[in-house]
Amino acid sequence: MKKALVVIDMQNDFITGPLGSPQARAIVPKVAEKLKVYEDVIFTRDTHDEQYLETSEGKRLPVPHCLKDSEGWQIAGELDVDYSDLNIRIFDKGTFGSLELAEFLCARRFDEVELVGLVSSVCVVSNALILRTYLPETKITVDAACTAGVTDEDYRASLCVMKMCHIDIINEELSNE
Repeated sequence: MKKALVVIDMQNDFITGPLGSPQARAIVPKVAEKLKVYEDVIFTRDTHDEQYLETSEGKRLPVPHCLKDSEGWQIAGELDVDYSDLNIRIFDKGTFGSLELAEFLCARRFDEVELVGLVSSVCVVSNALILRTYLPETKITVDAACTAGVTDEDYRASLCVMKMCHIDIINEELSNE
């Protein structure tokens, strides 16, 4: 069975930076452990430029973050493990979801795709729904213990939306611990 792990936006700005939270910091070790059991790992990076505040997103969320090549844009150092035996791919995305990621996974014909990362109510749910659309017969799973929202309410709502769209949620009882 061909399985891939998709790590959504585990970047410094979402963990310890201006959009970071205790919940985001708490999942970092869990995501690091998850990396050890997959051969195919795909990361996404939220990527903005200096004109971010002039974009539609920037006008609604006026917090500069994940500016390309900045420290906040980098994937968390704790997730920098020995990847020598893994197939790693990184997709930079300028918005919540990545069609390029979906096309890549579709072309590789994975039997199962698991998602982890940040933020559950924005980029994780967006990518999960795009993948469900592109990969209608692929098992898509989100590990609730390896994702976090901005608030508990939006986190729970995002899990509910994903369940409604036939995305399997695992470890929900372990989430936000």
